[in-house]
Amino acid sequence: MKDRYGNVLSTTSEAARDAYVLGLDRFLGAEPGVEQALSVAIEEDEDFALAHLTLARFHQVIGNRNVAQTSLAKAQICSRKLSDRENYQIEIFSLLIDGKSDDGYRAARVQLREYPRDVLTAQACLGVLSLIGFSGQPGREAENLALAEILEPHYGDDWWLQGLLGFAQVEVGQFDRAEKSIEKSLRTNPRNAHGAHFQSHLYYETGQTEAGYAFITDWQRGYDKSGLMHCHIAWHIALWALAQGDVDEMWRVVDRDIDPRWSSGPPINMMVDLAAVLYRANMAGIDVPSERWQVVSDYASEKFPNPGIGFADVHAALAYAMAGKSDALKRIIVGAKGPAADLVQYLAEAFGAIASQNWLKANDLLTKALWDHARIGGSRAQRDLIEYASVGVLMRLGRTEEARRQLAMHRPKALIKNAVIGI
Repeated sequence: MKDRYGNVLSTTSEAARDAYVLGLDRFLGAEPGVEQALSVAIEEDEDFALAHLTLARFHQVIGNRNVAQTSLAKAQICSRKLSDRENYQIEIFSLLIDGKSDDGYRAARVQLREYPRDVLTAQACLGVLSLIGFSGQPGREAENLALAEILEPHYGDDWWLQGLLGFAQVEVGQFDRAEKSIEKSLRTNPRNAHGAHFQSHLYYETGQTEAGYAFITDWQRGYDKSGLMHCHIAWHIALWALAQGDVDEMWRVVDRDIDPRWSSGPPINMMVDLAAVLYRANMAGIDVPSERWQVVSDYASEKFPNPGIGFADVHAALAYAMAGKSDALKRIIVGAKGPAADLVQYLAEAFGAIASQNWLKANDLLTKALWDHARIGGSRAQRDLIEYASVGVLMRLGRTEEARRQLAMHRPKALIKNAVIGI
């Protein structure tokens, strides 16, 4: 019994194996039906450790930590003898689900040297919201690309690896290479949501607003709302609607697909994307009712009550500042943790200064954060919020030419009308 990547699986049931392979592929492609397929695998073979483990990983990603721990425990007590690869994989995800990311990443890199086609372990490492993405370390974009390139010879034209490779290339500005990689991913599996998402980033980075808007709007029509990426793909659509001046459509997308009261998705996407689109609308001169900021600040308090994930903390701080929640904002400023804690503090204080219209203080703090904001995690497109916030503050200070130079330096291919900052 083997998976699609040639890894031996400790199950005696072909039906369990087939359901597991389907569930894993759906997870890798952010396609609907992950839990259903893995549940079938477990029904066919309750002692199938990796089916339980992959289900644990899925629930970790969507923010169901208690369910993830329960599934992990079931994987750990399975009685069947496992291969070394399977045992190591369980150890790695035990560390990750327990919140020991640094130890988990070190163990994952050892695993990938020995078993480079251990795709679930590779998935945990690659991408902007991954172990590398959230490492808080300088140069993490280069590290992400380096690992994808190390793995490529072992995966060939596999649609999952080509998609992640293409995204890594987008993030460092290798757009021609990225176009070829992402095309391979979508050609083999056109309904994989990550591939469509990466294509959206390529359009965004190369300033192709109309083409990107048309592509992802059409692609999303066949994508069920239960898919992992539905909320975030909607964020791309909302931003492009805003860039096109279609504010009514932007609000329709926000209400239908991003606002947590009416939609669903991984909590980090729901909170970050809602805060980001509201702030971009605000910078574009659109009235954002205080009730909307209240919704995202309440959601941030519920899902991320304690600082610890820099990318989430920065956006929570934005929500608290704009909603006037000074105590919650102070909790992040004082309690920021991890290797990117300095940037979290600068940005949280900057958003507080923006909310109180203290433009000089905001500019000073944003300047400190601009030099290496990649350390907080997320994509270049998501971190444009920081770049544009800085440009907007410079405009408030009357430093128009400096604002233009900064925009030209960081977004040379983007038309000013698409920058959504009112320049």
